Amino acid sequence: MSDISRRDALKLLGAVPLAGALDWSAPSLERATRMVARLHEEGEQAAYKPKFFTAQEWRTVRVLSDIIIPKDARSGSATDAKAPEFVDFMLAEKDTSEGSRVSMRGGLAWLDNEMRHRFHKDFLGASDVQRRAVLDDIAYPNRAKPEHMAGANWFSRFRSNIGSAFFSSAMGWQDLRYVGNVFNPGWNGCPPEATKKLGVSYEEYDASLARSRKA
Repeated sequence: MSDISRRDALKLLGAVPLAGALDWSAPSLERATRMVARLHEEGEQAAYKPKFFTAQEWRTVRVLSDIIIPKDARSGSATDAKAPEFVDFMLAEKDTSEGSRVSMRGGLAWLDNEMRHRFHKDFLGASDVQRRAVLDDIAYPNRAKPEHMAGANWFSRFRSNIGSAFFSSAMGWQDLRYVGNVFNPGWNGCPPEATKKLGVSYEEYDASLARSRKA
C-alpha cells in the first residue's frame, strides 16, 4: 500500500459515505461462489492471485479477516473459508461500483495510518495487542469517538463483507448447521399447545380432507 497521508485517507473514506457493502448482484454472487468452490476442490494447488487488492492490502485483509472470524472448534477461519478471495473477486467484478472500491481502499489506508499515528508501524508490522487496541476503538460505530468514526463505519462494512462471504461458503453453511429442506422422520406434527393457540386441529383437517375426497 502506498504511504498515503492521513488526510488523504480520510478524504477517500468520506468521498463515498453510502458505499456500504459491496454491490453484490445475483450473477456476481454466483460467479464468486463457483470460484470459491473451485478453489476448495483444487486444494493447495489453488494459488489465488488477487484481482483487486495490492499485495500489501491482500496480506492486511487476510490478517484482519481472521481476527474477525478466527478458527475455532466448530469451523475454520475466514481465510480457511476463502472469504478474502470472495470479497476480492466481488470488488474486481464489473458490476461493483467504483464507490465501493474507493471505500475499501480508503479504509485500509486509514487503518495503516492510524496504526502509524499510534505505534509508528503499519497494521502488518504491529503486534496483535496493538492491532486490537485500534480495532477495539472502531468495532462499534455507535461507541466510536468522533475522530474514529470514519474508520468505524468502514470497519463495520468490512466486517459485514467478510461475514457474508464466510456464510456464503460451504464452511459457513456447516458452521450454521444448515441441512436444507430434508425430511425429518422424527417430526410428529405441531404440539397441541400450538394448534390450540392457532385455533386449528388435526381432527378438523382430516375431516375436511375426507369431505373433499368424497366430493
